[in-house]
Amino acid sequence: MADFTGADLKTPKAAAIAGIAFSLLLTVILWLLRTSLPADPLEPGAWLATDTRSITVALNLVPFAGVAFLWFNGVLRDRLGQLEDHFFASVFFGSAVLFLAMLFAAAALIGAVMLVASISEPNELTNSATFRFARAASYIIVNVYAIKMAAVFMISTSTVVIRTGIAPRWIAFLGFFLAAILLIGSYFIGWGIVVFPCWVFLISIYILIDNLGGNRLVGAVP
Repeated sequence: MADFTGADLKTPKAAAIAGIAFSLLLTVILWLLRTSLPADPLEPGAWLATDTRSITVALNLVPFAGVAFLWFNGVLRDRLGQLEDHFFASVFFGSAVLFLAMLFAAAALIGAVMLVASISEPNELTNSATFRFARAASYIIVNVYAIKMAAVFMISTSTVVIRTGIAPRWIAFLGFFLAAILLIGSYFIGWGIVVFPCWVFLISIYILIDNLGGNRLVGAVP
């Protein structure tokens, strides 16, 4: 019988596609929600009486984006190998999990509002305190806490990039700059969160090209 004790699990070279998939999915999700939901969290809920199919599609794409983002984190940790710093690895993985948890929570709140609205009398839900709470809570979760966790993920990952050299330093410096936009200017820039999937897309493209080119990973075990 074959001995699997010393077998190594190898991450597929094309695994960085997960980061690209996450970037595209999150961009589509944000576009669908931003074009279908009013920016004002205190709006009266008139959108519930309109066609909400775009919102439904966006909410159903959220779990797929979450799985792709977790896989992308696995790609980063695999690329680090023995060079992984426990402190920064914990910070970037923890911020990634918190970002997804908040994204899922906000999506669940919006989905619950739509479900209740579908079985309620017209204006019954929108005139209730429950609707106003759910709408405001989902807005704050995404536009305050989730965005800040995305910025922390970018900062910690960029720091790891500089310390280990798993990607060019200019990608790390760009990550610091874009993270500052999220931390400071996200409240003033409505589409500011889009810089996050764009940065993930950039680093994923680099890792994919580097892996498919057959280059040895910096942190890999020889």
